[in-house]
Amino acid sequence: MILKLISCEIFYREMCAAVAKSPHRVDIEFLPKGLHDLPPGEMPARVQEVIDTVPDDTYDAILLGYGLCNNGVAGITARTCPLILPRAHDCITLFLGSRQRYREIFDANPGTYFLTSGWLERGETSGDLADLSVQQQLGMNRSMEDLIDQYGEDNAKYLYETLCNGTKNYSRFMWIPMGVEPESMLQAAKEKTAEHDWKLETVPGDMQLINDLINGNWNEENFLAVPPGSTIQACHNDRIVSY
Repeated sequence: MILKLISCEIFYREMCAAVAKSPHRVDIEFLPKGLHDLPPGEMPARVQEVIDTVPDDTYDAILLGYGLCNNGVAGITARTCPLILPRAHDCITLFLGSRQRYREIFDANPGTYFLTSGWLERGETSGDLADLSVQQQLGMNRSMEDLIDQYGEDNAKYLYETLCNGTKNYSRFMWIPMGVEPESMLQAAKEKTAEHDWKLETVPGDMQLINDLINGNWNEENFLAVPPGSTIQACHNDRIVSY
């Protein structure tokens, strides 16, 4: 098969590793991390623009390297060839290999921020995406000093804890090695943990979902195949997405 992969750059190393071993030809296009932080409707519109530039009659399918991502793929329409996407709420499902495993680890580890090579290398949103993000528009990225200057110390403390301190309910990082990153990534994870004075735990990643996406193993349990002319929808059950 000849496939087109449109993926969030958070999967850069993992997708490239999978494509290198795939029996199929896969043309890759990465989009910047942070689309899911844009106001509602912006992410699907941007991904749709890329899909609409894919030449007709060139590919057997377009693969989406995304989870549902805060409804970021809901509303995307397949044009002339099928869209294939994982049944996943977000990217961590793909890093852990299944939504069942993600749920087990998530439920057993409250207050955990997950780290992968992509989150260490590309986790900071910058440029126009940062300026357009919901966080920026609501003032969630402002410093305590900036808030004090505008609102006074007491009001600033309340606003900071309410709007700006997005990590106040977290106490640990969980490092997910995928087997495709250099060993130095563990040291980077340790340094980030020290900055926050949190705990660091490690849970092995699983390339199964990523490999299945790239290799064409699209079983209905784990993947949605959207036929031409149909539109991705979020569904409020374990299937996560439908059309």
